[in-house]
Amino acid sequence: MSAPTLVKVQLHAVAHARAGDKGNRLNVCVMPYDAKAYEALSQQLRPERVQAAYAHRGASAVTRYDLPLLPAFNFVIDNVLEGGVNGSLNLDGHGKSHSFRLLAMTIEVPRDRLSRP
Repeated sequence: MSAPTLVKVQLHAVAHARAGDKGNRLNVCVMPYDAKAYEALSQQLRPERVQAAYAHRGASAVTRYDLPLLPAFNFVIDNVLEGGVNGSLNLDGHGKSHSFRLLAMTIEVPRDRLSRP
């Protein structure tokens, strides 16, 4: 049996996300459309890579919580909201739209994981 054909896509092609905030922390939950894509995402959505995606915002640490029964990942990103909603002049101090930076990340997945339900 041959290995599956891998394709490079942006994360939003195989997953959706929801973001929130608490103070100066951003919380991003990533959920694959197809549970079979969970393992490929697990290997590529490493905390170091997520922190690099938010480095321009001052991210100092990323903690990833794996939720395989959902399936989903929850990322807690520290010091990324310029002090948070009450301490920032940023237009999106709440962090609600910051999931799009993660969804734009390029990943490799087996071609058969691209179909949405």
